[in-house]
Amino acid sequence: MENLTLKQLATQVRRDIVRMVHGASSGHPGGSLGCADLLTLLYFEVMDLNPDQFIMDGTDEDLFFLSNGHISPVWYSVLSRRGYFPVNELATFRKLNSRLQGHPATEEGLPGIRIASGSLGQGLSAAIGAAQTKSLNGESAWVFSLHGDGELQEGQIWEAAMYAPHHGVDNLISFVDCNGQQIDGATDDVMNLGDLADKWSAFNWHVLTCDGHDFDALRNAIAKAKENRGTGRPTVVLMKTEMGKGVDFMEGTHEWHGIAPNDEQLEDALTQLQSSHTDY
Repeated sequence: MENLTLKQLATQVRRDIVRMVHGASSGHPGGSLGCADLLTLLYFEVMDLNPDQFIMDGTDEDLFFLSNGHISPVWYSVLSRRGYFPVNELATFRKLNSRLQGHPATEEGLPGIRIASGSLGQGLSAAIGAAQTKSLNGESAWVFSLHGDGELQEGQIWEAAMYAPHHGVDNLISFVDCNGQQIDGATDDVMNLGDLADKWSAFNWHVLTCDGHDFDALRNAIAKAKENRGTGRPTVVLMKTEMGKGVDFMEGTHEWHGIAPNDEQLEDALTQLQSSHTDY
């Protein structure tokens, strides 16, 4: 891969997303586009990874858990661009016998995927278990997880949120994609989440907020989260994003939570997502 900036990589990831969902006539472009910047930063700069020799237990490397598994297109794109599997496999997304299922799964052995996800509310529990394992094994590695704001309406999230600080899990950094949208409408209308910063603080988490489309803001949040290690408190980063980021007709609306662009819309999206590097 040519030497690209993070911004160029994120743009390429967004191009992958709209192509994949269009090719399958199915999928979830809105949240995927909104989280492209975070996953690009994590996989290409922040995380200590070994994509050439993927092993399920992830010993001595950082781990990432995608709890809101319906935004699999962004994860698949980043994994392929990072070298976990061939980029041309993205064209098989949601196709018969593909390893790239609509929600991440493990039975086909796709490198980079350690748990099946998409049954909302479960990913935080898995991430906490992985973080505890690393602590018990004396590892210095980190565990990261990503959750949708609508997903916080699931009760299991709050059970896990109680568990982690009680057990001193401070090698975990969880991100919440705060785009204010979910499948049926705005989160404020479906089930108002209230003040999330106050909620997580009440559960004894270290709470940070940042712009999820600003690489420097994300870097600073991660750096501050890492300074919290040793306190016995996990960190949650409430990340403000725009659903559909980068494609104007998809931005800021729940309507693009789970539908595919048609041919004309795909071309419009790709035109908006032009980059200075050669697309591939």
